[in-house]
Amino acid sequence: MTISSRPQFRTWITWFLVAALALLLVPASHAGKKDKKKKEEAPAPAKKEGIDRSKIDTSKLVWPLPPDLPRIKFVSEHFGEPQKPVEAKPQKKKQGWMDRMAGVQQRESGDPVEPSHVLGQPYGVAVDSKGRVYVGDTFVAAIFIFNTETKEVTFLRNGHEAAFRNIIGIAIDDTDRLFVADAGMHQVSVFSPQLKLESTFGADDLKRPSGIAIDSENRFAYVVDTGNETVFVYDADNFKLLRKLGGPAKKLNDDDPATFAKPTNVALDKDGNVYISDTLNNRVQIFDADGNFISMFGKAGDGPGTFQRPKGVAVDTDGHIWVVDASQCNVQIYDKEGHLLAFFGYGGGLPGQFGLPAGIAIDKNNRVIVSDQIKGRIQVFRYITDAENTTAKAELEKKKAAEAPASATGKADPEPKTAEVKQ
Repeated sequence: MTISSRPQFRTWITWFLVAALALLLVPASHAGKKDKKKKEEAPAPAKKEGIDRSKIDTSKLVWPLPPDLPRIKFVSEHFGEPQKPVEAKPQKKKQGWMDRMAGVQQRESGDPVEPSHVLGQPYGVAVDSKGRVYVGDTFVAAIFIFNTETKEVTFLRNGHEAAFRNIIGIAIDDTDRLFVADAGMHQVSVFSPQLKLESTFGADDLKRPSGIAIDSENRFAYVVDTGNETVFVYDADNFKLLRKLGGPAKKLNDDDPATFAKPTNVALDKDGNVYISDTLNNRVQIFDADGNFISMFGKAGDGPGTFQRPKGVAVDTDGHIWVVDASQCNVQIYDKEGHLLAFFGYGGGLPGQFGLPAGIAIDKNNRVIVSDQIKGRIQVFRYITDAENTTAKAELEKKKAAEAPASATGKADPEPKTAEVKQ
């Protein structure tokens, strides 16, 4: 640059600095007011995806719909830790223009130090003897432990209490030991009731372990290996391999019994029978406790009574088989003969809807917990048992009889029976 142009350059710099300061200082006061207003109008913790969930009445969210008696009730949904409240803030010290120019964010007293931890892609679900819900998250690589009554959430974290890579299935035995199937580490980790690592097993056998279930009566640990398309059966105490169930098909598209195409999950009933979701074959296969094939049900389709990607599987206290269909975004309920009894759910983010559901667990109190991967949450439902339903039917008939007008003969007019619960 020549000497003759320096005064012009200095003038240009001066005007640039004045303009920059005007942009920084004048709007800053307005921005402060705007930010304050924004904080006051910030969505409540119950809001998700632009929906104020606190205004949704879920007390009437049941399946099937009236006039049939309900068999499934929505209870709650959980995304992770409750949002931490922000305390009242004292008058903050005015921030210098140089700090604002440098992009320094001023921290105010009362701001939360750490953000709330939320689910990323939850998959495996299990419940301990105290009713706490354990959720394995494939994205966060941690176990979330929910107390659904107090809303308290604790964790078993990768790099802290444990080493995880890709958590898929989890299970809890009758002593509250936690079993975690890690597809990334090709093994199962076992934790004490105090969440201390006790042992690992399966590294020599497993390629991509997924679902896991513990037979506390026979002391078996069933591990579904999606990679090997086989179910490995271990001793639940010394973790020695006992036998294998099924295996890959010998020929492409062969769907013979006791052969699998990318199986994912496993569940047990009270008799020790084993239920395996044969995902790419769109069916559920059933074996006895000795590993003998019993039966199977399911076929490919795009509606209830058929499967597109069956994953999570569970058995309730009445012996009904609950199957999570990831692609259809629903939960279907069958009897042991494979007859559809009921179903609920479809794609969406509201309570009772699903986005790529995966895992399911049913506890001793008939709570049904379903993991929802895309929506990053678990949903809790209440199953109304056959005995409870029979009692409710009897009470309803008694009420109808008492309210029915007397006929000419002096007898109450007959009322139709309540329809069977299906949807």
